[in-house]
Amino acid sequence: MIRIVVLFMLVACPHIVMADQYNLGPGDKIEITVYGEPDLTTRVKIDKTGLITYPFLEDLQVIGLTPKQLEGVITKGLLGDYLVDPQVAVSVVEYRPFFIHGQVKRPGGYPYQEDLTLDKAIALAGGLAARASNNDWKIIRIIDGKTTTIQGNVSTLVLPDDMIKIEQSFF
Repeated sequence: MIRIVVLFMLVACPHIVMADQYNLGPGDKIEITVYGEPDLTTRVKIDKTGLITYPFLEDLQVIGLTPKQLEGVITKGLLGDYLVDPQVAVSVVEYRPFFIHGQVKRPGGYPYQEDLTLDKAIALAGGLAARASNNDWKIIRIIDGKTTTIQGNVSTLVLPDDMIKIEQSFF
């Protein structure tokens, strides 16, 4: 039951889920700031190792963490020895891409944009190909480490790292 609620929230309201439960992954670019400490502000693109270097701390493994969790890790690391009360903020500056393949004119990976719907993703890919189905559109998404397939329509929201498949029409 909980999985169904989470899946519904991801499909219907991803902007709400994105803010609190977006898990960082390879390809995301993040900005870390510490209030009143400009020397500790940094932007970094997460590579496939998931390790980032941050001043005064050892390398940090960030894949799978939410921005809020990463704030906590950095705050804990800076607390005491370096700062009395560090105010850390982590924001995603650039999300990892989504991918679209099948019956579109230009399949491939595209930069994610907030409030991206399936019809907008298809438009970014040059539109539907001549033999494309008008309703057999699937989104493959990883939720809690498991691959889930969602049947999409024009208003289905797309998330970073989604794989969209536009099937061929038989008529």
